[in-house]
Amino acid sequence: MEVKVRINGVDHKAQAQLLAGNLWVHANGRTFTMDAGTGRKSRKKAGAGGSSDTVMSPMPGKVTKILVQAGAEVKAGQAVLVMEAMKMEYTLKCDIAGTVESISCAVGEQVALGKALVKIKPSAE
Repeated sequence: MEVKVRINGVDHKAQAQLLAGNLWVHANGRTFTMDAGTGRKSRKKAGAGGSSDTVMSPMPGKVTKILVQAGAEVKAGQAVLVMEAMKMEYTLKCDIAGTVESISCAVGEQVALGKALVKIKPSAE
């Protein structure tokens, strides 16, 4: 659903969805999650999952584009795939620089919340 949020006196539009007791909010190209019962923001960054070397689905949706291939070098913050959810298009980015180790989804695939989509092997520095 589309919601309006006022931050520091400025109105913003966002997409929100309640899933498994968590409120998922997507606004300004970023996705956040919080516990619906407590209102506390999750410690995990939506999309990054439990470790920054894995790009995970921040919500249920359909993969529409895969922007990298296994073996490709990626930079931190680089877009790796695009998915569609809640009638919006979301570009998911990797948190670290490295090599794409594996891609665990296909274009057109419906993916669940938290599914590991792309695994990055960190650069040796």
